[in-house]
Amino acid sequence: MARLSKLSRSIEGKVAVVTGAASGMGRATAHLFADEGAHVAVTDLDQARVDAVVEEITQAGGSAAGWVLDVSSRDQRANVVGAVVERWGHLDILVNNAGISIQHGVDSEDYEAEWGRTLDILLTAQVMLIRECLPHLEASGAGRIVNIASTEGLGATKGFSAYAAAKTGVIGLTRSLAVEFGERGITVNCICPGPINTGMTQAIPAEHKAIFARRRVALKRYAEPEEVAHGTMNFVLPAAQYITGTVLPVDGGLTIKNA
Repeated sequence: MARLSKLSRSIEGKVAVVTGAASGMGRATAHLFADEGAHVAVTDLDQARVDAVVEEITQAGGSAAGWVLDVSSRDQRANVVGAVVERWGHLDILVNNAGISIQHGVDSEDYEAEWGRTLDILLTAQVMLIRECLPHLEASGAGRIVNIASTEGLGATKGFSAYAAAKTGVIGLTRSLAVEFGERGITVNCICPGPINTGMTQAIPAEHKAIFARRRVALKRYAEPEEVAHGTMNFVLPAAQYITGTVLPVDGGLTIKNA
């Protein structure tokens, strides 16, 4: 029977760059995109961990290649984007996922250095990588950008002022670029993950996670990285061509729960 819908939900053959893809949400996103037929550029700081994710994908029958990428390095950004386009001929999707999370009180001795480092990696690197990818995303005809922010961009936790400022900036950047790129056919959207089981939360004891989830999260649990990846996936579909400037909390109801 013929389909009644007209818009595609397939990313088969698309080329996607995923930063911070060696672990956590980035790794889950790389896996999901490859499962759905995309060619995935796996990028992160450590070659061995990048290679491991590429091997996981290729062993499962997917298409992936890996590059070491410090997103704060101009030269590495240019080299990786150039290599991706040289390998696959085009670039359609950018997922700005790489990040760090450092707790520092505003009066701590090394606050100024950590403020600069946090904003460099979480905010400045995102827009600079977008600039590097922009000609290729425009040539794609259906470019997709997904910036990973955080529920810390919608609220705040004591001791994470630099992180909260950077993630709030990512939300503003997303909205501004969605307007700027609209006439070019490029969509720009943002995911705000809540409590997720990743390397950043690994040090939190399981019982503390359970208490927090019961009190603060409507669904009463932490999420797994793949659950965030599916939110990202929805933004990069060809059928998502009219969704832009959207900020999506993937937080189990954390930000809407009063008590």
